[in-house]
Amino acid sequence: MTRLIVAAGGGGDAVAAAMLHAVLYGDEDQAVILTYAWDRLLVDPLPGPRGVDSFTGLEAVTQSVWSVPAEAQPIAPAGSTLPRLAAELPHTLALLDPHHGAEGITRQLEQLVSHLAPTSIDLLDVGGDILAQGDEPTLKSPLADALTLAACCQVNAPIRLLVAGPGLDGEISADDLRPLLGNLVHTFTAEDAETIGSILEWHPSEATAMLAATALGARGICEVRDAGLPVPLTDEGPTVREVDLDDAVSRNSLARAIMTTATLDEAEAYSREICGFSEIDYERNKALWLRKQQPTKPEPAAVWAQVDQFEAGARSRGVTHTTFRRITEALTISGLQRNVLRQLLINGRPEQYDAPLWRIA
Repeated sequence: MTRLIVAAGGGGDAVAAAMLHAVLYGDEDQAVILTYAWDRLLVDPLPGPRGVDSFTGLEAVTQSVWSVPAEAQPIAPAGSTLPRLAAELPHTLALLDPHHGAEGITRQLEQLVSHLAPTSIDLLDVGGDILAQGDEPTLKSPLADALTLAACCQVNAPIRLLVAGPGLDGEISADDLRPLLGNLVHTFTAEDAETIGSILEWHPSEATAMLAATALGARGICEVRDAGLPVPLTDEGPTVREVDLDDAVSRNSLARAIMTTATLDEAEAYSREICGFSEIDYERNKALWLRKQQPTKPEPAAVWAQVDQFEAGARSRGVTHTTFRRITEALTISGLQRNVLRQLLINGRPEQYDAPLWRIA
């Protein structure tokens, strides 16, 4: 039997999908995970998502759907976590390409459903910003989720919407999400988190890292992203809840507006109109800023002084944990050096490594 899981927002949602598949369906069924190639600028210096023409070595699944095997490579200067993820997961990763708008994603889903005849289809979002109305002041990345939601509601097949780790993306609080969430599907355990532990040692996802961390027992406040958003780590963190798909569409004004879009540019224009911004514009501006910077390499003597200063500020803000992405950007170290910095910190102060997060001393 084949299970289809759509990773709503890209990035770490595909990693979370693998963990979800393990606990809900076990090893008996195969999984196809449909996911964006939309990584942080730490990984991919080009703004926005990558499409089929950004890779070599993709394999055709249907006319519109291509899988990303371990042998695939992003074409420089693009970067992607998907080939390495494909090498470390037993599942097929299929490329969700939004460049033809919601209509293109709908076409991809329809072809996959026809080709695979999956036993089940899950739409998974880590954090819950797929339930955004569009006017929330803390909303940062509505477009990716809105596109997948808009497509899924137009497919003639039963699709179950699941929200894992409510509030962990730092965009909509768990308090605001709670009334919108339905039945509890699963609460991830430490044993569940271990299935993706080795991946989170290198994968830059923050929301999925916190999802695993809460499953492993981490509690407190985790500071994330370049802006230093505080995200509570609570008992709700490792939960997965079902949400009615139609209710989500009724709430998400951007998803409703972009249903007939045929290009990513068109969908992005709706995001600017409805939400007041586009996350790709933010990435464009940040990419320009990063190109003008002179990011440092992690020199041990200088790093520890910077880390001590960063931690002192974090403690004053009530922060108990942070991500390695947050430390990398706070110390203005090149994203290419993120794993070097991570290993330096873990080797130097192993007692502060609260896998997969960094615990503030």
